[in-house]
Amino acid sequence: MADFFTTPLGIALIILAQCLAVLGFVMVSLLFLVYGDRKIWAAVQMRRGPNVVGAFGLLQTVADALKYVMKEVVVPAGADKTVFILAPMTSFVLAVLAWAVIPFNDSWVLSDINVAILYVFAVSSLEVYGVIMGGWASNSKYPFLGSLRSAAQMISYEVSIGLIIIGVILSTGSMNFGAIVNAQDGSYGFFSWYWLPHLPMVFLFFISALAETNRPPFDLPEAESELVAGYQVEYSSTPFLLFMAGEYIAIFLMCALTTLLFFGGWLSPIPGIPDGALWMVAKMAFFFFLFAMVKAITPRYRYDQLMRLGWKVFLPFSLVWVVFVAFAAKFDWFWGTYARWATGS
Repeated sequence: MADFFTTPLGIALIILAQCLAVLGFVMVSLLFLVYGDRKIWAAVQMRRGPNVVGAFGLLQTVADALKYVMKEVVVPAGADKTVFILAPMTSFVLAVLAWAVIPFNDSWVLSDINVAILYVFAVSSLEVYGVIMGGWASNSKYPFLGSLRSAAQMISYEVSIGLIIIGVILSTGSMNFGAIVNAQDGSYGFFSWYWLPHLPMVFLFFISALAETNRPPFDLPEAESELVAGYQVEYSSTPFLLFMAGEYIAIFLMCALTTLLFFGGWLSPIPGIPDGALWMVAKMAFFFFLFAMVKAITPRYRYDQLMRLGWKVFLPFSLVWVVFVAFAAKFDWFWGTYARWATGS
């Protein structure tokens, strides 16, 4: 039996099983993310939230998903039907593909490639095409305006996210997520992680992640007040469900990136306590809680404020930070804190 898994068919089955395991984790997490999001909003507003379907309302998300699937798919008469259907599928598939290089523990990764950061950045950048396709194919001015907003917004904040990540790459000397996490494995536990030397960038990365995923207070591509729900206003049933699922999966991906880049991934915060995948999942859940709290307590920005923040504040600040980290790594400032590749600490 062991010899079978060394054959091409056996290897293909192993890869398929691994893909299904990652996809299963993402989809099951999606159910609880939507449920947790709604419960957190309800708690902030002193409401109960979902509490009827299943124990404590845990099956409410399943019921809502089934409702969407059972509804009729309505395609506007003037829409480009092929692109109209491809748009939500593109958003969903690209959001899932990015998880191929996300490690949950040491060597627990579907594809352990040396350019994992470039892969994630490339795939996440393509997600804007799903939004643009949806807005254009709807053949309506409101979805089209929403898709144009989304393109400008996502491109603007991808620039600052890229520069922030460059600082982490300079400190580690690698674009592999496993190497980045191992570089944070020091004798000081929580204080050995990159959040401390790259502290200003943690806040910029988190805010940029909110804008990149169209999350409040930067949900301007789908702002109800001026765009009637934006690029997805003409969508219903399963296509709308795919758009929403893709957005939540992208949000959870940003939580995973924040964990891996700045907060030690699967590493334990206290020396002596074993590391493991549970730490990784717990940190991701904590950052999703922060995403939900931001949505619950912050007002929406104006679009000019959003663009000004991205181009006039985040871009110059992150660019200056890259230069600083480059000098700190080159000349071994601060006892090698910014040059883990050189010191091995």
